[in-house]
Amino acid sequence: MGSQVRGGTRWKRFALVMVPSVAATAAVGIGLAQGALAASFSVSGQEFKVKAKELEGWDFVQYGSVASGKTLDGKAQHAPVAVSGFSKAYITNMCQSVVTPNLPFGLGNVTLQLTAGTGEEKVYAKDLYLDVSELGADATFKNIDIGVAAGSLPKDDTKPGIQPGTQANPNGFSQRADKALLTNVEQKAWATTAGTFKLPDLSLKLVSGVKECY
Repeated sequence: MGSQVRGGTRWKRFALVMVPSVAATAAVGIGLAQGALAASFSVSGQEFKVKAKELEGWDFVQYGSVASGKTLDGKAQHAPVAVSGFSKAYITNMCQSVVTPNLPFGLGNVTLQLTAGTGEEKVYAKDLYLDVSELGADATFKNIDIGVAAGSLPKDDTKPGIQPGTQANPNGFSQRADKALLTNVEQKAWATTAGTFKLPDLSLKLVSGVKECY
């Protein structure tokens, strides 16, 4: 199962992708917490890749939005994204990678690799939001509603809705489910935020060249 919404995609094309189909719109995944709401910071000019054996999340919501920031050469960029939210999620065998190209002093391309949740304890995230541009996974949803107006998504102390300040149309398409289970996850994202992000067995290293998680 895959859902592709690339950073350069126009909104008309993006709307065609966000149709009421679980297979086409279940763009959920994982990432690193940025320590703030997605709408409150300018995203970097680099997407990152994440791979995981499994993500199990509760109170799933998803809607379309825009991630804004600057490219690596300082130009303004605005990328359409599928924002997915969970009240909590557990992630097994997570790998994240991001490539910084053309570093000076002859360093060339350098890849940052991060892994966590590779042992008995899983990665844990609370109040998790993901700004996703591409995803591939096998997905199962429990009690899913497709075609909900984004502005009617729940937002209280226990269930996620549209993030405050997010560039999302409250009358636009969204979906929700009591639970989502994704396996064999491969995703590209612009940003991820979480109220709590616990990373057991954390390992971070810099590697010369392009050596991504997938």
